[in-house]
Amino acid sequence: MQGIEVGIDEILDCREKRVAIQNEMIKKYNKPVISFTMNIPGPIKTNNEIKKAFDIGKKLILEKLKENNIEILEIQELNENTGNELFISVNSLAEKIKNITVAIEESSELGRLFDIDVIDVNFEKLSRKSFRKCLICEEQAQECGRSRKHSVKELQDKIEKILSKGAK
Repeated sequence: MQGIEVGIDEILDCREKRVAIQNEMIKKYNKPVISFTMNIPGPIKTNNEIKKAFDIGKKLILEKLKENNIEILEIQELNENTGNELFISVNSLAEKIKNITVAIEESSELGRLFDIDVIDVNFEKLSRKSFRKCLICEEQAQECGRSRKHSVKELQDKIEKILSKGAK
């Protein structure tokens, strides 16, 4: 996979920054926040293909919010070497938003690369009702990740295949 490699320190700093932005938006509006990133294992978190896929995901999220008449209060976007990130403060119930975002994630193979979190007004991340499937073997993704069942190379190859089909 092509792109700029990032280290664990950069990734951890990025996570801290993400939580700070989420918390700031929740405090500002007292409404849930959608936090959208790409699910990309390994040291390369973005490149042109990943950015195209991110833009497709962003477009889908905004379309679904509009279709459901959900008011957007604020949008922030970051495009760093640590990955592309989108934050949307919405005037809606967190559970309703979570149902919409899970449907987006499950709507296509490309959607499986989307990581769309919904954080409620209590600063809690809502969990999905069903587990995410591994990109490679269809087992529970968290278990495969924890046990390192698949190599980063194997996962990157699968992601490149998905990106080549979906991010045109």
